[in-house]
Amino acid sequence: MNHPWRNRDAEYKPAQLTVAARCGFSVPPTLLTNDETAARDFIREHGSVVYKPLRSTDYFSADGRALTVWVEEVAPTELNAGIAHTMHLFQKRVRSVADLRVTAVGEGVFTVRIDGSPGLDWRRHYDILSYSLIETPPDLAKSVRRYLNAFGLVFGAFDFGMDRDGRIWLYECNPNGQFAWFPEPITGRIVTAVADQLQHAGEHRAR
Repeated sequence: MNHPWRNRDAEYKPAQLTVAARCGFSVPPTLLTNDETAARDFIREHGSVVYKPLRSTDYFSADGRALTVWVEEVAPTELNAGIAHTMHLFQKRVRSVADLRVTAVGEGVFTVRIDGSPGLDWRRHYDILSYSLIETPPDLAKSVRRYLNAFGLVFGAFDFGMDRDGRIWLYECNPNGQFAWFPEPITGRIVTAVADQLQHAGEHRAR
């Protein structure tokens, strides 16, 4: 639903995080660097740190199989001089008690609480997770709307972690994210919103 150029702009993580902070989201401490010493210092300061790609990229094995970059914790022993070859994104790990997936479609915002992940990246465990459609906190909904407007998007799939104190931390926004893997009652509501947006997009813009 988004213009392809808007998707391209919004997929770049450094731009995402900068705009997200301006829109009122809580963003974990983040380091962009190609300096090994800076990366080591960041881990020393924050303890548990994860690595993330700078944007969504297609990776394939030698035999043509699609590969996924999982979010993993980075140990200091894994850092070496090879870091100097390109920019890397390191981020303080959020000790979450639950994850939130917020799907925004036009004027609709659907927040799903995800529980039961045994690991750091819940995408590895779809089949054992539980999903609950919950009320979107008002401040979060306002930040989502500001973020979409900043990038000129009408659709976005936001990933958050909620810590023990109830604070909600933004991980990322996928401007072309998936949603049909939710249980049917949830997926059905999002599909209806997508269909409405596609049918009445011009009317929505005119309001």
